[in-house]
Amino acid sequence: MLCPCHSQKPYQECCRPFHDGALPERPVELMRSRYAAYSLGLCDYLIQTTHPEHKNYSKDLIRWKQEITAFSEATSFDGLTIIETTDGEERAYVTFRAHLSQGKKDISFTEKSLFIKQGRWLYREGQIL
Repeated sequence: MLCPCHSQKPYQECCRPFHDGALPERPVELMRSRYAAYSLGLCDYLIQTTHPEHKNYSKDLIRWKQEITAFSEATSFDGLTIIETTDGEERAYVTFRAHLSQGKKDISFTEKSLFIKQGRWLYREGQIL
């Protein structure tokens, strides 16, 4: 199976190691693995890789998992385009275009995401462009 992050690599050689517990070394790897996790409905991975200061971070894990599951099941993950990466030692940015649809409606968006390293990379916030 090709990786859901649209890297054209096999899933087991791309995002699966991260989903199984390996830590991404670069923010772009975390970004891709989070996109793939949304497409696969991997709620725990998404929660574990979200910075606690993110605006949608919730201690109500049951509700948060329900929201992720509902979004994942209703959405078709049609493509991912990495536009730009800016790596740093503790802060980094990845700008990407997520090609998504729900039913016949295009809900694609472009985002500049901030990742913070606190022992491991975490998704801190995103700015829709």
